[in-house]
Amino acid sequence: MTRVATADNWNSALLDLMGAQRRQFDAQRQVSDQRVAVDLKGFGRTSETLTAFNTAKARLDGHVETNKSVAQRLETQNLALERVADAAVGARQQIADALAVDRAEGMMQGIRNWYLQFQDALNAKHQGRYLFAGARVDQPPFQAETMAELAASPTVDELFVNDDLKAASRLDDATTVETGFLANEIGRDLAEIFRDIQNFENGPNGPLTGKLTDAQRTFLEGLLSRFETQHDRVLESVARNGALQKRVETNMDSLTAQSNSLETLIGEKAEVDMAEAITRLQQAQVAVQASAQILSQLKNTTLLDLLR
Repeated sequence: MTRVATADNWNSALLDLMGAQRRQFDAQRQVSDQRVAVDLKGFGRTSETLTAFNTAKARLDGHVETNKSVAQRLETQNLALERVADAAVGARQQIADALAVDRAEGMMQGIRNWYLQFQDALNAKHQGRYLFAGARVDQPPFQAETMAELAASPTVDELFVNDDLKAASRLDDATTVETGFLANEIGRDLAEIFRDIQNFENGPNGPLTGKLTDAQRTFLEGLLSRFETQHDRVLESVARNGALQKRVETNMDSLTAQSNSLETLIGEKAEVDMAEAITRLQQAQVAVQASAQILSQLKNTTLLDLLR
């Protein structure tokens, strides 16, 4: 005679229902999160691989952000260097125009305006720090705000207070490049020209107004080639800065591509196949309903019911 235990049937049915509910919960979470698990323990043997992928991606993303910051700094440097070059061209043009008409009305005012642009460009800032100051980023590297102050200084070199440490940037694990320029290297000789003009204006052959004298004409003609030479030198700095911009851009594109590739690999291991997840969810829901129905039926299959 086979013995039927009501308690055993109930325990078995309850365990089946709990298991079905657990599978439904897991499937529902995967459909909602679109991930295999919420922690590394849930990934099993692939957890070490995922950890390595995530660590590498975080490092790459950090380098990408650094490259973006460097690119922004180089863009600001480019604008400042171009303004220095424009100041040299502008001041030269003021002199050429005066020589063309043999008169100097308004020439000095125009040159002073170009000097202010030159001075402002040398003291350009990026994120609150002076670009061309070396490591002394808390003070303007060029100290003469006007041509009068420039002429009053015993030497031009005393007006440049930047140090010799050029900014360097680490682009990735293996690459560090020098990305900074120094104010005295960019503008020292150009400042000397502006100083000579102001000293000539203050000297016995000045002021530079009205019809030009022979001495004034000779002096101004000599300035044309000097300004042109300095303009070409500043353009060399502009070109070097542009080459750095291109290098950083290329490096950033490469790092971004590597990061995207790792993100794809991580997704392949961490993200669920939504079609499979939805199928498992539907199967789990059916199992829960079936287990619940069995429990409902067990209420009518006890020994007492049979005796009645």
